Amino acid sequence: MALAIVLAAVLFALAGIHLYWGLGGRWPGHDEASLVERVVGRTRGMRAPGLPASAAVGLALATGAALVAATLISTAWDPLLRFARWVLFAVFAARGLAAYVPSIFRYAEGTPFATLNRRAYGPLCLAIAVGLLVLQLWMIEG
Repeated sequence: MALAIVLAAVLFALAGIHLYWGLGGRWPGHDEASLVERVVGRTRGMRAPGLPASAAVGLALATGAALVAATLISTAWDPLLRFARWVLFAVFAARGLAAYVPSIFRYAEGTPFATLNRRAYGPLCLAIAVGLLVLQLWMIEG
């Protein structure tokens, strides 16, 4: 139960960060260019993702958080929710592993994003994936 709460909280927090960026927030940068260098990985002529793109990612993350939180209750939708959580696991596992495949993020070489991706973004995605896997396996056993 605690794992579901922690995972849902992390996913809701990530959703909030994406919405913050869409509304003009600049952390972890200090201006648009430094934000792009840290969260997108491009430097020349690239703008920060706008509200529609950021809100879409935020909504996807919030939906993921809701799927995780749904493990705390039993509904007639449980089989569909279980499948959706497996998809969520696959997405986070793929994104986490992608951080260590040089060709995928080659465009970002030399930017702060490249370092953050290997040291923070990738490991965070892998940790979420492992948490989802444990939660799913626990649900099967339970």
